[in-house]
Amino acid sequence: MTRWLTALLALLLLAPTARAVDEADLLPIDEAFALTAKATERGRIELHWRIAEGYYLYRHRMGVEVVSGGFKVNPLELPDGIAYTDEFFGDVETYRDEVTAVLTGAAADGVPSLELKVKYQGCADVGICYPPHTKTLRVALPAAAGAALLPGTGGIDLLGGTNPAIAAGGLPLPEAQAFRVEAIVDTPDQLLLRFTPAPGYYVYRDRTSVRVQAEGIVAGSPAWPPAQAHADEYFGDVQVYFEPVDVPLPLLRQHTRAVPATVVVELQGCQTDGICYPPMTREVALELPEGGTIATAPTKAAPTLWLALLLALGGGLILNLMPCVLPVLSLKALSLAQGGGDHRKARSQALWYTAGVLASFAAVGAAALALRQAGLALGWGFQLQQPGVIAALALVMVAIGLSLSGVVSFGASLAGAGQSLTEKSGPAGDFFTGVLAVVVASPCTAPFMGTALAFAFAASPAVAIGVFLALGLGLALPFLLIGFVPALAARLPRPGAWMETFKHLMAFPMYLTAVWLLWVLAKQRGADAIGLALVGAVGLGLGLWLWEKARFKGALAKALAVLVIAASLWPVLAVQRMPAPARAESVKEGAVEYSAERLEQLRRDGRVVFVNMTADWCVSCKANERTVLGRQGFRDALERAGAVYMLGDWTDVDPAITAFLESHQAVGVPLYVVYPKSGEPRVLPTLLTQAIVDEALAEASR
Repeated sequence: MTRWLTALLALLLLAPTARAVDEADLLPIDEAFALTAKATERGRIELHWRIAEGYYLYRHRMGVEVVSGGFKVNPLELPDGIAYTDEFFGDVETYRDEVTAVLTGAAADGVPSLELKVKYQGCADVGICYPPHTKTLRVALPAAAGAALLPGTGGIDLLGGTNPAIAAGGLPLPEAQAFRVEAIVDTPDQLLLRFTPAPGYYVYRDRTSVRVQAEGIVAGSPAWPPAQAHADEYFGDVQVYFEPVDVPLPLLRQHTRAVPATVVVELQGCQTDGICYPPMTREVALELPEGGTIATAPTKAAPTLWLALLLALGGGLILNLMPCVLPVLSLKALSLAQGGGDHRKARSQALWYTAGVLASFAAVGAAALALRQAGLALGWGFQLQQPGVIAALALVMVAIGLSLSGVVSFGASLAGAGQSLTEKSGPAGDFFTGVLAVVVASPCTAPFMGTALAFAFAASPAVAIGVFLALGLGLALPFLLIGFVPALAARLPRPGAWMETFKHLMAFPMYLTAVWLLWVLAKQRGADAIGLALVGAVGLGLGLWLWEKARFKGALAKALAVLVIAASLWPVLAVQRMPAPARAESVKEGAVEYSAERLEQLRRDGRVVFVNMTADWCVSCKANERTVLGRQGFRDALERAGAVYMLGDWTDVDPAITAFLESHQAVGVPLYVVYPKSGEPRVLPTLLTQAIVDEALAEASR
């Protein structure tokens, strides 16, 4: 007995030491020792191990137990092995390459299959020993002489095919065979879902979700039948299904027409005493029949094309009032004031500025649509999730600030065409200002924009680009009116000496914007990224200063300036390649970090939940947090409603948050959703007030 305990303790102590030998060479145990089982007769079962090269099994550590099925068993028959003196077990026998064990006995009449629990242990030649392993197999028995084979037994399922769990001999099945999902139309107002785990497998109830993709129809809450409590090594105490289960799924209809539909099921499950599969997605196409009842709380209708265009126009117009656009608008105001009442020049400036805005919106829209078609779920402001873009924008703001401060003048000799981009008005300068206005507008989301962009991302590419152009037209509309309405242009101040002072003053909003962008970069990639970006900013300043000095000198001086400017852009590429640092706990006090599983659990517990999807680069988000969500009134409202405050950070790319945004037809942040104790969630406006939040939380708690 002492010898056995010593050997077992030695094996346990060997495991961490062996991993240090060469862990990369260690195969999963089911690959190192592939086990299959079959019944050649009703009283004879063969267990076959296929042993990988460089691995061996201990003969004396092999055993089998009949768990269920009715089988009077004899001792397991094992062939002679290779004699071996083991440093832990002493004189033993081992098997290499392959080995077949035979279990004989007498099966009870009418027993179609047996469940076996097989135990074994082995090692790798590199010095790694596996702990004792147990595997559960179900083996189909041949039918007794003269007996009829029932459907679903003997390896035949109800559809007339071979039972996949039996056919695989206990090896992990492909996910499509391990977990079958079916859906049929029960009534016009209800579907019936069937989840069928293979024998020896189970499905998690609380890690399964269902949605319906159909025009004007969404899924209600599934009516899950009682599940079996299970102590799971991955997720703790959970509810699972080991047997096939039928789940009614109500449909919330906005109309009674017959339409095609796709049922999208996300699920996860495991093999008993085996592997756990990653989350899976299944899709079932159906034809929903005519009829049914229109839901009393109809689903949110999509806007018509004309309404979407009108909302986009209004959203673009309101963008002019957002703090992220104001620094660039100051440049345009300065340019218009320099016109000195020249109406022809004002019209030209307005048209070129509008052209820059429209071209930029069309480019952003086309890029977003193309990437979504490629499978990436992207929305408004997606480019600001890339640290390289943030660093590049910071350098652009520094360059504009230096120009306004008089360090450098971007004239025709630098751009190759056009006049100054900031000091003198011209087509290139006006067009560039329009482009810049769109770039810096991306951190802001104005009212009406969300609905319009959600319509765009669900429409055809031509219609979507039309919505983006309408958004750009709204942004450019104030300057179009000034350019084409003389009465408005006449109200602009006359040119004078004040303009030089005003120009220098406008440099400081640019510097502050650069500081804010660097703060966002610090959130994304840490202090090292800030150091690189600052090196780039200093290098850019040096290069621009050299360019100004070389303006009337030879080509060599200009070439040196260009090289310095080009070198200053290297940090942008370096920052983009930097991995995201391990972020410290960033969730604010009193909030919990967003996760779909946590949200689902809170909803099952009947809790009110306020979800805030935000990002550090989102100016609208920070404004709401400053004026509403960060104040005592909001905390009091949460306490009165007994609500949980859940925070999701979309500063970096996060597929889980992107999926949440898409589930609520949101194209970006901010997104505020209030989940009541029961019933459907409520999406709040992008610009919050304390009254809106108080009313939503009070209603959700009733």
